[in-house]
Amino acid sequence: MRVRPLLAASILRILALLAVVSTVRVPEVSAQVTTDLLGKYQAKVFTGPAGDSIPYRMLSPANVVPGKSYPLVLFLHGAGERGTDNKAQLVHAAAEFASAERMNQYPAYVIFPQCPSEQRWVESAWDLPSGRGEFETTPSKPMKASLQLVDSLTRELPIDPQRLYVAGLSMGGQGTWFAAASEPHRFAAMLEVCGGGDPTWAKQYDGIPVWALHGQNDGVVPISRAREMIVALAQAGHAPEVRYTEYPGVGHNSWTQTFKRDDVFEWLFGQRKR
Repeated sequence: MRVRPLLAASILRILALLAVVSTVRVPEVSAQVTTDLLGKYQAKVFTGPAGDSIPYRMLSPANVVPGKSYPLVLFLHGAGERGTDNKAQLVHAAAEFASAERMNQYPAYVIFPQCPSEQRWVESAWDLPSGRGEFETTPSKPMKASLQLVDSLTRELPIDPQRLYVAGLSMGGQGTWFAAASEPHRFAAMLEVCGGGDPTWAKQYDGIPVWALHGQNDGVVPISRAREMIVALAQAGHAPEVRYTEYPGVGHNSWTQTFKRDDVFEWLFGQRKR
C-alpha cells in the first residue's frame, strides 16, 4: 500500500480493514552464516573520532570500475545478532544482498555493523504498543559509530552520496527509523522491517522515501508500532512517498519474504537523494 498525503481518518480505516485479513500462519525460518557468506563480506573494525569502535562486515561491488561511484547500504540487524564475533549480524538478509543476481543487478557497498550484546541501536523498548515520546535525540553509542562509519566510507570509497540507504529489521528496524531522521539527513531512502519508530518524529522524515513492512501477527514488536508511524507520516503530509506492507498471518519474521522480493531491491536501489 502506498500512502500519499491522505486524510489520517482514511488511513485509519484502511488499517482497520487490514487487521481482519486472513490469519494463515507462516512458519518462521532459521538461517545460518555460511563460510561462503563470510568470504563475501570483509571483516573490519571502525573507530570513531572519540575512540568508540564498532565491528562491521562489508560487501563490495564485484568489479569496481574506475571513475564510477556506487550506492551504499547501511543494514542494522536485530537483537538476536548482537555480540562481538563480527559474524552473527550476517544471519539475515546478507545472503540476499550478496547473491550473484543481486550483485550483478545492483552493485553496491553494503555494510553490516554489529551492536554489542548489552546495547541497542535505539535505547528504547521495542515491545511497547506505542513508541510515542520514546526516542531520545542523542544516538546510542553503536548508532553514533554506525553513522560515523557511513560518513567515513563515503569520503574514502567511490560511493555516490546521493545514493545512501538505510535498512534494518526488528531492533534494527527501530534503528532505521532513528538513522533516517538523524541530522544531517544522509539517506536517500529507508527500508524498515518489523520495527517501530516514534510518531512524534514524523516531520523529520520529510523528503525521504519510506517503505515499512510488518507481520500482522507479530508477537515481539506489535503491529501497532508500524501502523502508528504510517498514520503519523500521513498526518504530517509526508512526501515524496510512503509504502506500507502488512503480511497477513505472519509473525515476527517478516524479513525472510521481504528480502526475497525483487520489488524491494528495485525500489531501494532506484532511490536518489533529492
